[in-house]
Parts: sequence; C-alpha cells; structure tokens
Amino acid sequence: MSAPATTAPPTRQINLTIEGRQVTVPEGTSILEAAKYAGVLVPHYCYHPGLPVAGVCRMCLVEVEKAPKLAPSCATSVADGQVVHVYSEKALEARKGVLELLLINHPLDCPICDQAGECELQDYTYMEGRADSRNREPKRFNPVEDFGGDVMYVPNRCILCTRCVRFMDTIAEDPVLNVSERGDRAVIGKFEGHDLTHPWAGNVIDLCPVGALLSKDSLNKVRAWEVDRAASVCPNCTQGCNMIVETRDNVIVRLRPRSNDSVNRFFMCDYGRLNYRWMNRTDRVEQPLVRRGDGLFVTDWESALQAAAAAIRGSRVNVIASPTLSNEALHLLALIVPKTGGTSTMRVARGEAAPLPGVPDLARREDLAANVRGAELLGFSRSDNPLATLGSGDVLLVADEELAGLDQSSVGKAKALIVVGTTLPAWAMGAAVVLPIANFAEEEGTFTNVQGRVQRFMQAKAAPGIARPSWYVLGDLVALLGEGKGYYMASEAFAALASSSPAFGGLSYDTLALKGRMVAGAEGGR
Repeated sequence: MSAPATTAPPTRQINLTIEGRQVTVPEGTSILEAAKYAGVLVPHYCYHPGLPVAGVCRMCLVEVEKAPKLAPSCATSVADGQVVHVYSEKALEARKGVLELLLINHPLDCPICDQAGECELQDYTYMEGRADSRNREPKRFNPVEDFGGDVMYVPNRCILCTRCVRFMDTIAEDPVLNVSERGDRAVIGKFEGHDLTHPWAGNVIDLCPVGALLSKDSLNKVRAWEVDRAASVCPNCTQGCNMIVETRDNVIVRLRPRSNDSVNRFFMCDYGRLNYRWMNRTDRVEQPLVRRGDGLFVTDWESALQAAAAAIRGSRVNVIASPTLSNEALHLLALIVPKTGGTSTMRVARGEAAPLPGVPDLARREDLAANVRGAELLGFSRSDNPLATLGSGDVLLVADEELAGLDQSSVGKAKALIVVGTTLPAWAMGAAVVLPIANFAEEEGTFTNVQGRVQRFMQAKAAPGIARPSWYVLGDLVALLGEGKGYYMASEAFAALASSSPAFGGLSYDTLALKGRMVAGAEGGR
C-alpha cells in the first residue's frame, strides 16, 4: 500500500501598512522586502537579497508603531497589523546620523570615483543627508590595495557594509576577506597569502554599494552616465547567466550580472565578465563579397545571396556552425541540410568547470559557448574535426566558425565555400561567397542554456558596415532555396522555429520575456 500523497501547507499571508499603503506578503518576509511590494525604497547598505542578513549598517531603520525603538527593516519580519513609517521624523533623523558618521572619513572623491553616478552613498546623502558637514578634523587615509584578480580596494571609501566578506564566506565559500582592526581604524582585510583569485570573486565589485571595490579592467574607463545598457545573456558558457551589456560610442566597455533567480541569481563569473573584447573586434567583414576570377569583390546583398543559393542548389552541403549563434540562426541553417543530404556539425570549446558553491546548479560550465543545448536540439552534432566528413564534391557552409587549430587545407576539397560570418580568416579568402553577419551583441535573438531554458538577448550596439543579423541573412538564403519568405524581425524568425520544432513549441518572445522559459521535456517543465 502506497503512502498517501502529501502537499506542503500554503504559506500564511501577512497584512501590514507601509507608508499608508496596504501590503500583503508571505510570512517571514522582512519589512525591507515588503516595502518593495509597496513601491517604497528603504535606504540600506549592508543588506542584499543574495546574501545573509547582517544588520550592521543601521541605515534601514524604520519606525514601527507600538514598538519601543526603531527597527532595522532588513532583520525584522513582518507581522499582522504592523504600521510602518519609513519617512517619519524619527526615522529620517536616525538615518541622517548614520550618513554623517559614514561621511566623517569618506573622501570627496566623487569627481574621480568610478562609482560616481551609481553610488548608493551619493544617492542617500542627496536624499536624506545633512546639507553640510560638522566635522573639522582631518580625514583618515589608507593607501589603495591590490586584492588580486580583477579587484582593487580603496579603503578610504569603504563603509564596512561587509557584503564582500559575506559573499566570499558563504556564497563563494572561499573566506579570504575579513574586517581588520576595530573602530575608526577598521578596514576590509585580506588573509595573508590569499588573493581574490576565486573564479567568481569579481562579484564583490557589483556588491559594493560605494566605490571601495573597483574593477581593474574598467578602472577610469567610463562614467556611469555615458553608457548605454542592454539586457543580454552571457555567451561565454552554457550556463547562460543573465547580464547587462554596457556600451559607449558603440564599443562594449563592461559586462555586469542581471538578476534571474532561475539561472544565476545575482552573480556572474569572472571569465564571462571579462571575456568581451572579441565583441569589439575591428577585423570585421562589413560588406557582401563574391568571387570573380581570382579575387573577392564587394557586391550588393541581392547578388551575394543569389550566388550563395546557386552554389548550394543540387549539391551536398556540409554546415559547420558556431554554438554561439542564436537559436533562430541555427534553425535556419538546419533547414538547409535535409534538402541537400548534408551534415550539420559544431565544434565546442571546452574548459574547466567552476561552480559557485553557495548557489545550487550555478557554475561556469565546461562547454564554453552559450547555445550548445540549442544546437543539439536543432540537430547539430559535436565534432572535434568537423572537416573530416567533407567530400570533394560537397559545398562547405561555415557559419561564424574560424576553424582555428584545424587542418584548414581540408577546406580546399570543397566544390564551393560559403562563409557566413563576422570575420574573414586566411582560409576563407578562397570562398565563393562571403555573407557578413552581426555578432551576438549586434543583434537580437535567443540562446538555450544547459538546463534547457530559452532566453532572449537584446541588441547592444550597431553592426559594422552593412552587415545584417544572422537570422535575417539566413532567412533570405533559405527563402531563395524554397523555404519561407525571409524575416524582417527576430520575433518572426523565432515564431517559425517554435512552429516547426516540438522542443520550442508554444514559446514566443512575449512568453519568454526577460526571464526565459524551459523547452518541452526539460526538467522543471515550463
């Protein structure tokens, strides 16, 4: 006899009032988090939703009616009937005192600080701080320290919120940081012989609410108000961490994590964070090229596409695609293969896995490309030498793969070579047609991560010359081969994929939104 099925009891809901607004939240929620539901900002420094509560900064003090004293909202749970005042005179006066204390030794570095424009100390001082300083004593001074990895520490700006210490202790589980000394001499210290070389240590830079922990890579590179931002997905491994791409003058200057509890919570590994220079490559193909005699000559898109379609018709086509291409592009490439009896392969770069111990199922994965799972779902097989199956009468279509490290002389066996890519390596100078495409940062599309979650990424910068999005180019090419009519929007290309592939069935850009959805059959469903 089987045991009776049990279900977890529903979470009790708590009703309270915050700044005159009625709020209903699950039992156990902190007042600070409940205030977010009410659209009320409670100023805070040490609290972060991805870290254990410390309650050390005393910045989030609020007044709770019938309570004997102000309560730290990050460490106080909601209760039925609570009436909370965030901006009462008593609470404002307390926070003003905290800000005055923090600013006693904080230097006036705003004009030269990398954090200026996105600094919580700036924001809260402007909102609630004193109009002037009563301190007449010289400020404390400590020299800048190199913490190792990509992290630099400026102790003069540190407000000792301990976010960095708690991240390294409980999330990275690599306790290399501490609070050294006490009182006005206290600073963040590093244990002797240790550095911030953990693969996820760069997250302390994002967690720091002021300009105390800085990235050496982006130091003095750009100001916060000069950059454009786009929601994206990290292309550097199959984890698919959500991120923000920041650009200035059409150049990517910084990648930062974007929160998604289902994928990466609030974090991003250092490899993904710093591996962005390939997105700014200047050796790009900017115009379509076709072969005339012994050379490649610039042509218009219509002529180049017609030449590519003519080379493909009646031939066996071997497609070698990069697993950093979008689902939309890979789907269109996959349509070419069954028509010609060819093969579809991909080469996947591999590296050592680097898990983040404090977050289940979060790691820099061994497969160092974003869309390996998507490519496999669409019929592409892995191969360390994708040129091995190339026959002398075949057409070789290479899509954004540079074939580095392979015997590139094998390319010469092909009857015709078609390059759909962002660059033109030496072996590609023998191509019959070159179709320039945008890289992932220059177009819109989707990736499927290792767990089977389909996620959208947005265009962050403009493509060079007259290069077009990969799905646009391949949609037109497939249309000339008798499949569809091409696409003018990425959402149209994805809709065609969803209608023809059972794994992606029922998905659309609207249902994916910015958090993504699981493919059919993936663990956890949709």
